[in-house]
Amino acid sequence: MYLIPKISPYICTRHIDKTESTKIMTNKRLSLLTALCLLLTAPLYALTINETGGWFESGYVTWTPVEGASSYQVYCAPEGGSYTLLDAPLVRNYGTYGRADAVGLTADEYRFKVVAVDADGQPIEGETAETAPFTVRAHDRAGFAHLNHQGVGAYNDDGSLKSGAKVLYITAATAKTVTCDIATKSNGTKQTFTGLQAIIDAKQKGYDLTPLAIRLIGTIEATDMDKFSSSAEGLQIKGKNAAAEMNITLEGIGNDATIRGFGILMRNCKSVELRNFAIMLCMDDCVSIDSDNSNCWVHNIDFFYGQTGGDSDQAKGDGSLDCKGDSKYMTFSYNHFWDCGKMALCGMTSESGENFISYHHNWFDHSDSRHPRVRTMTVHVYNNYFDGVSKYGVGATSGSNVFVESNYFRNTNKPMLISLQGSDLGSDGKGTFSGEDGGMIKAFGNVYAEQSANFRLVTHKQSATAFDCYEADSRDEQVPATYKTLVGGTTYNNFDTDPTKMYAYTADPATDIPTIVCGQYGAGRMQQGDFQWTFDNSVDDTDYEVNTALKAAITAYAPTLVGLFDGSTSGGEDDNDDTGNDNTGGDNTGGDTGSDDEPPTLPADGDYACHFTGKKPSNSFYTITGNYSNSKGQATVGGTTYTDCLKIESKTSITFTIAQPMTLTLVFAEGTVPDIKIDGEKLTATGSNIITCPLEAGTHEITKASTFNLFYINLTPVADAISRPTLSAPIADAPIYDLTGRRLNSVPQKGIYLQGGKKRVVK
Repeated sequence: MYLIPKISPYICTRHIDKTESTKIMTNKRLSLLTALCLLLTAPLYALTINETGGWFESGYVTWTPVEGASSYQVYCAPEGGSYTLLDAPLVRNYGTYGRADAVGLTADEYRFKVVAVDADGQPIEGETAETAPFTVRAHDRAGFAHLNHQGVGAYNDDGSLKSGAKVLYITAATAKTVTCDIATKSNGTKQTFTGLQAIIDAKQKGYDLTPLAIRLIGTIEATDMDKFSSSAEGLQIKGKNAAAEMNITLEGIGNDATIRGFGILMRNCKSVELRNFAIMLCMDDCVSIDSDNSNCWVHNIDFFYGQTGGDSDQAKGDGSLDCKGDSKYMTFSYNHFWDCGKMALCGMTSESGENFISYHHNWFDHSDSRHPRVRTMTVHVYNNYFDGVSKYGVGATSGSNVFVESNYFRNTNKPMLISLQGSDLGSDGKGTFSGEDGGMIKAFGNVYAEQSANFRLVTHKQSATAFDCYEADSRDEQVPATYKTLVGGTTYNNFDTDPTKMYAYTADPATDIPTIVCGQYGAGRMQQGDFQWTFDNSVDDTDYEVNTALKAAITAYAPTLVGLFDGSTSGGEDDNDDTGNDNTGGDNTGGDTGSDDEPPTLPADGDYACHFTGKKPSNSFYTITGNYSNSKGQATVGGTTYTDCLKIESKTSITFTIAQPMTLTLVFAEGTVPDIKIDGEKLTATGSNIITCPLEAGTHEITKASTFNLFYINLTPVADAISRPTLSAPIADAPIYDLTGRRLNSVPQKGIYLQGGKKRVVK
């Protein structure tokens, strides 16, 4: 039995899924005869791709485990580009299936390749599968967090990791033991810190601005953590002083990353990003952006109940996402709030200015109130889905200014409230949600659907003095100064029509918001997370008590992650970009090459690229004997800085076999001018830390000439090499290689191979 393989413009054979098989039959580049021949000659592979998909700056693949496989190597490549091996923690075991996620992808079309390997780390013959292409979209970076600020967190605005970024992988087993070197003195002296909170605390000294991507895998319970620096929230991210540059991204991997039993407190932080994880049963607030923060971005988070507090209004926990203490230039987007009580407090009394906060494309899923509740701040609330809100939507007090634009309000009791006027006034003439002075609201383009008998909204056209909002006829209409709040006399500042204050954005039509927010590229975690729940609108739209069944399900939630396929429990520090994208952003362009001469241009990563992150080769193509170190300097390749190396010593040996002429590139520690032996012949670099050497087809060995430290290896084909004969043996007697460069010991089965530098087709 045979499967039809995907046909590529490149010479290769590979297993594919059924979707691609269908594409083969309509590919105009192939004749029917060619397709039928391939049908008869392609071997059956057991490794089966189950699902492939793209998301925001990431993609995923799942597959059925193969009998006899100890682990899997998973590669990702842009369409038409070279494959790069994903880091081992991104390849996980869920028992009945395997899953890998690639993150840090720029918007493009990509493919995965999954390779089953045995206990020795060697690929199992035939157990390789390649996916159909999938589409990766860019995150929506509209909002005040990105206004006049490039690259919030550890990532550039194109989605790639910043130059020199460090990556930490955090699992339940590694949250206490993960290590990272952090600069603790002005001269750059580094110290090793152990445990996630300890590492983040070390950044508070302010001497280390290195971008840090903290990647959460599976569920992290409060008891898994090394310690908490916030007694109220749990995990604390704190800068040295107001708006201190942090460059931290805390991100979940896949669709099941969760922190449970604690929340996150941010103080004095600039450039912090939280994305793609769930927060369950937090201590007080799920996320508290407490004081003096700037340019932070919280998005694609699933917010669930917190622990029950002592006050009567804390049955669902305290706040879900609070922003206060003079924090400014914030964006909260694409978050999913599940029956939350007090959703978002925005501002207190200590704000020094307009502050500027954005809420967009959030899903307020049967949450009760504060969407947000705004004091003093200037806030843009647009393209959110208010889905069965039992108390009220947006509340404005204390001189705040809020533009509520193109939102979808489904069965929302009171969409907008200004304190002490309009719909806020109860039968006793007092405010229902605040006794503070009023704040001004401008509204435009909103949809009000499935209105219940309790629905109330008073526009300025209905009452020029006791209105809930000024209902504009166009997005750019300015609110006249004659309209002001009854209590406090607040007028609208028209920030939304001031080009010196506003960011660029395009609002989606309000009618499209439920589809967008609830869709594949919508609110909450990737694939809408691994926790599923369906609300009963007939009950939950108006009920603001705790949903006991939902609370029980969250409390009983059990992760399905078995572990990492490589069996490791150490997350550790990783200074590379897992996706193969060049990290050209940031200020770090590499170290001193030891010479003013221009160093050679490095080839792009491909199937032959190898580094030594984690003190082991990243590519099994090479057979390597030797010792490794992470304290021998560094080398930067294509914007990625490597700190783990292979020590070139007397016993060090690197062997490999190539089936065609190729160019070898070796990158040593920056600031050195190395030498090396290749096939017993000594070569010396010319004024840089890089050695390049052309090689003929065959087996080659790299050994010591002098003691140096090797950080990176790559091989790239010589132009027209596939049709260029070698000088060794006639083609009939030459060794035979498959298309990965592996030498075969016998006559191969049907397929395409290389022999004597030429293509050989075995039928």
